[in-house]
Amino acid sequence: MIDQSSPYRATRLLIVAATFTIIIWGINQAQSILVLCLVSVFLAIIGRVPVVWMERKRIPSVVAVLIVVAAMVTLLLSLGVVVGASLNDFSNALPLYQARMDDMLSGLKALLATKGITFTDEALLGYINPGAVMGLTAGLFAIVSSVLSNIVLILFTVTFILLEAKSLSAKLRVLYDDPRASFPQFMKFADDVKRYVVIKTLINLITGTLIAIWLSILGVNFPVLWGFLAFILTFVPSIGSIVAAVPVILLALIQLGGGSAVLVAAGYLAIGSILGNFLEPRVMGLQFRMSTLVVFLSLIFWGSLLGLVGALLCVPLTMALKLACEASEDTRWLAVLLGPETSPDRIPTVAKKGK
Repeated sequence: MIDQSSPYRATRLLIVAATFTIIIWGINQAQSILVLCLVSVFLAIIGRVPVVWMERKRIPSVVAVLIVVAAMVTLLLSLGVVVGASLNDFSNALPLYQARMDDMLSGLKALLATKGITFTDEALLGYINPGAVMGLTAGLFAIVSSVLSNIVLILFTVTFILLEAKSLSAKLRVLYDDPRASFPQFMKFADDVKRYVVIKTLINLITGTLIAIWLSILGVNFPVLWGFLAFILTFVPSIGSIVAAVPVILLALIQLGGGSAVLVAAGYLAIGSILGNFLEPRVMGLQFRMSTLVVFLSLIFWGSLLGLVGALLCVPLTMALKLACEASEDTRWLAVLLGPETSPDRIPTVAKKGK
């Protein structure tokens, strides 16, 4: 920790602030490269689980990596075909939905006029503009498509990461000139990040699947597209599930009426409550909890630096920072600040550990 009695404290703070500013500027400038690297690392962390399982079954590492990458290629291509077709149909149907929304707004204007409330079209659209929501949704899918357009480069990177992962420990032993070093803190850090990413991905996959099934039962158009959107945006903490639900509820209102829109909203609420508020905290465990304020600030910070990918991966990135800070006594105080709310009777104990 920073020595509070040092006469050079102000200078050290300035140096740290300047270094932090330079790093942030560099991250912002290298956004496109970092986004590809982060997506590759994310997929590699998920792919490492089946690779390790196959290695335990005495399948050669190279063969195991090739099988996993081939499975990723098949899955991404299949998903791209299905979601791409739905996205194309949705884009083509946007003018029709916009016309229906205009009719609904005209009916709302007439209803308000009978109550003595008058609005101009411009003022009404200023308060209620569902067309902007649909346009924003299409733009969001366009951003995801632009990231996936580099899928060949991403998959090559994933392949090399998986091939090199097994030799990382040996390289660290050579680096520290200790052939028997075990690096327990680093291995715990890597295992915790992997566990979080894998569990979160599985929960999001269940969420997206249940939503797609529910929307299919209700008869809402493009259920696979909305299930995929829910799978992606649930990675964004706090507001992701809300953003994923808004365009679907609006579409259900336009297509099927108010009753179906209420059922859609109830389905999103039920699935989000059961999986997000009940199952996820119990599966994740306390070691993955973070302060609500930290989660919100990390969403703003990483989202502004890395765009949509930063917003999607803000929790794993902040969790990685927290776990890295826990590995050193000098930075453990920062891990405490990034962690969950601490009860007052535990604060003195944490302070003693930081000394």
